[in-house]
Amino acid sequence: MSADEYAPIFVISVAAELAEMHPQTLRQYDRLGLVSPSRAPGRSRRYSQHDVNLLREVQRLSQSGVSLEGIKRILELENQVAALQAKVRELGDQLKERGDAARIFAAGLAGDVVSLNRGERPRARSQAVVVWHPHRKI
Repeated sequence: MSADEYAPIFVISVAAELAEMHPQTLRQYDRLGLVSPSRAPGRSRRYSQHDVNLLREVQRLSQSGVSLEGIKRILELENQVAALQAKVRELGDQLKERGDAARIFAAGLAGDVVSLNRGERPRARSQAVVVWHPHRKI
């Protein structure tokens, strides 16, 4: 998704029309934390194309019988997956930069992922070490 898709350009009436919803529904979804539009001076909501797409997804899930609480959880999980995929890409890029030497990772104390060189041990005893074999199927 491009940066332009995150630009807060639509007022609530336009976003509601684009998402084929009533403006009050958008306000409710904002209160529930399903969609969080930007705020312009004066506290008016401004929606991006990404927000409109998200509203359409919420509507699709709702029409499929998923509760609003269920939709919120689905969106949270999708955000977590996206963050994990970004981390995997980042680690893959690090591997490409460092070559074959960086194929061992440890879980940091804060839950982060730390790459180790071969023969290097984690600093804290509570860290788990995982050896990554890029060509081996799990």
